[in-house]
Amino acid sequence: MSKSTASRADPDIMAQDPVRPTDDDARALARDLINDATFGALGVIWDSAPMVTRIAITTDTDGCPITLVSDLSTHTKALRKAPKASLLVGEPGPRGDPLTHPRLTLQVDAQFVQKTQARIDRYLSLQPKAKIYIGFTDFHFARLTPYDAHLNGGFGKAFRLSRDDLLL
Repeated sequence: MSKSTASRADPDIMAQDPVRPTDDDARALARDLINDATFGALGVIWDSAPMVTRIAITTDTDGCPITLVSDLSTHTKALRKAPKASLLVGEPGPRGDPLTHPRLTLQVDAQFVQKTQARIDRYLSLQPKAKIYIGFTDFHFARLTPYDAHLNGGFGKAFRLSRDDLLL
C-alpha cells in the first residue's frame, strides 16, 4: 500500500472534523453571501421527496432572507405543508473551479408574513421586475428564518453557523 493510500485509510485522519471554529471572517462572509444574493436554490419536501427550485430573494430589515412566492407554485404549497426548508446562496465567479467559490446552505423555517408597504418597497428596490406581479393576490412574502447554516468558504474552509451568527 502506498503512503498516500495509507493516509486516506487512516481512521485518525478520517475522524478529524473538517469544520473550523466559527470566527468573525466566517460570519462576515456568510452575511455577505445572504445580502448579495438575488436568487437562491430552495429545497423543500414535496410528496415525501426532496424538491429544489430557484427563487428570487432579498433580505428583510434584520438581514433575514425573504422571497415572494405564488400560491400556484409547488414550492409554496410545500412550504405551507412543511415549513422547514433549505436555501443555498452564493454564485461561482467567472473563473476557476465553481466548487472553490464560497457558498452558504441555510436551514430555515418559512413563515408567511404580511405584505407591508415597507417590505414591498424593499423587495422592489432589489427585485424591480417583480413590480409586474407583486400586487397579485396569490403572491405572498415568505420569510426564511435561518436556524442553522453550513458555510463552504472555499477549499478547506468549512464552518457551521447559528441563527445569531447570520442575522443583524
